[in-house]
Amino acid sequence: MSAKTTKKRSLTAFSILFIILAVLCVISVLLQGQPISNSIISGLDPEKYGDLVDMVAKGEVVTVVGAKLSDFFMAFPNGFMDAKDLIVFIVSIGGFIGVVMKTGALEAGVYHLVKKMHGREELLITILMILFSIGGSTYGMAEETIGFYALITTAMIAAGFDTIVAVGTVLLGAGCGVLGSTINPFATGVAQAALSSVNVPYDNSLIMVMGFILWAVSLIIAIFFVLSYAKKVKADKGSTILSLQEQEDMHKYFDKEDGNTLEFTGKHKAVLLVFAFTFVVMIASLISYQDIIFGGNEEAYMAAFGWSEFLTGVPLGQWYFEQLAAWFTFASVIVAIMAKMSEKEFIDTYLDGAKDLLSVAMIIAVSRGITVVMQSTHLDFWILDKSAGILSGVPGFVFAPLSYVLYLILSFLVPSTSGLAGFSIPVMGSLANTLGFNASLMISIFCAGSGLINLFTPTSGVVMGGLGAAHVELKTYMKWGLKLFVAIGIASAIVLSLAMMIIK
Repeated sequence: MSAKTTKKRSLTAFSILFIILAVLCVISVLLQGQPISNSIISGLDPEKYGDLVDMVAKGEVVTVVGAKLSDFFMAFPNGFMDAKDLIVFIVSIGGFIGVVMKTGALEAGVYHLVKKMHGREELLITILMILFSIGGSTYGMAEETIGFYALITTAMIAAGFDTIVAVGTVLLGAGCGVLGSTINPFATGVAQAALSSVNVPYDNSLIMVMGFILWAVSLIIAIFFVLSYAKKVKADKGSTILSLQEQEDMHKYFDKEDGNTLEFTGKHKAVLLVFAFTFVVMIASLISYQDIIFGGNEEAYMAAFGWSEFLTGVPLGQWYFEQLAAWFTFASVIVAIMAKMSEKEFIDTYLDGAKDLLSVAMIIAVSRGITVVMQSTHLDFWILDKSAGILSGVPGFVFAPLSYVLYLILSFLVPSTSGLAGFSIPVMGSLANTLGFNASLMISIFCAGSGLINLFTPTSGVVMGGLGAAHVELKTYMKWGLKLFVAIGIASAIVLSLAMMIIK
């Protein structure tokens, strides 16, 4: 008899997401017809949920709607359409990275940096995680990190680490920043607007202070965790948690054996300057200057930044993924001209780069499809309704951790921070205010809960997209980071519980 050996393979990201989608569809069928309290619906934004608000105004009751086969069947294309702006951005940034990689500047620059940092590679991890976290806390840097994986992963492999270290540096760095959002317009900004819509007062300074504390605590834990693993892997390559297939992918996509002999030329430096400037403009274009600098005064903001709309028709500070897609495509053309590429070479290279991130874009589409089904079946409102009923009347030291657990659940089902804030904060903020708690702390609970889940949930396009870009499986990442996620969760729960008991 001849022994047969089979390579053990995990489910792909697509299969995991479709299984989650199927389970949620079945749950919605089982709960079909379950009523949702009018108080939940009446507090919603009428511009986004006008039909439901009108139903309640007419005396009708909103109920859970069982998903049909067509909802499951159309989830992927509907998710694609719902995330079309993000997908075109991902594909465009893939093309840009492909063109820059073709010039050799990225690889040469990475290996030059690693030589300069010799013996201090761990410092590079710390600096990068802090920088990514600043982006996460201030403007919600999340999807925008997808473009950094090629650079950061190549750098970490060259420095003697593995792809998990790269994932931890980017995903955990930005994620801890979002968890501790201070002025993030997609988290604290939307949440504050949601509280205002139901006339619940909030303290902006308290929200910023709590955000900073959560940010610092979670980031310190994450940096310590990533550095501990990075040092172990560098000392002993056999201690990597990566599977054999992931190690093969790491060497295939990111390891360049002759990297240390690459010459770092003047043309390489010029291309990298354009590369860096492109990302600087991206960051600058997403900061909400109108709110941060001008206190919401649109006239003053336009007087200062109106000139910048000449390129996309939208001034800096109001760009989103469509504008960023155009910007990265334009930057690709500039790099191609600098590298003296022919028209055919440029197009072929751009398309090859876009193709490399196409799977990431498809994963994001499936993830968004889950959110679309959740909204169409009203499962998200039903869970919020039942949870609010359970929380009513409990003391502060119980209210805070239970609210935190609620947001862990809701964030798994609705990974969009702005979407989750928009429909949940009016309910939870009002509940906290009615019970005599500080409603501002509910925003901190929301940020901490959604921030923690979005470090690892398969329903997040950022998580699955980042892992796809680094060629790391979700199973491996979860096995590696489980203790970290638990530690951050416990630390955040303690901070929030103490704040809820102390601050009135």
